[in-house]
Amino acid sequence: MLRKQEKNAITRALILTTGWGLGLDRFYEGDKKGGLLSIIGWGIIFTSLFYLKCSGIAYVDGVKDYSNYSPNPLLVLPLVAGAFGGYLIIRKLFRLAKQFESAKD
Repeated sequence: MLRKQEKNAITRALILTTGWGLGLDRFYEGDKKGGLLSIIGWGIIFTSLFYLKCSGIAYVDGVKDYSNYSPNPLLVLPLVAGAFGGYLIIRKLFRLAKQFESAKD
């Protein structure tokens, strides 16, 4: 059987891997403010990424025309924020893995 600390680490890791975009891991830990900020942050990242990527593309006869397309330089901001968010998720997963390994009787 698994110890209580091991069960807690596994549960938190599963919630993190499945619900990171909705901040489910933060809500599970009791951090309501962090959960809401997670939802807002990832929403802003994905919305701005979609908006900045799709702006400036013209359609000609139902086909995208890339002849005059120049990428928006602001596209870097949501990419950097998303990469940093991904880094934080991976760091938290490793912390949970260490917590699972170091669980004592």
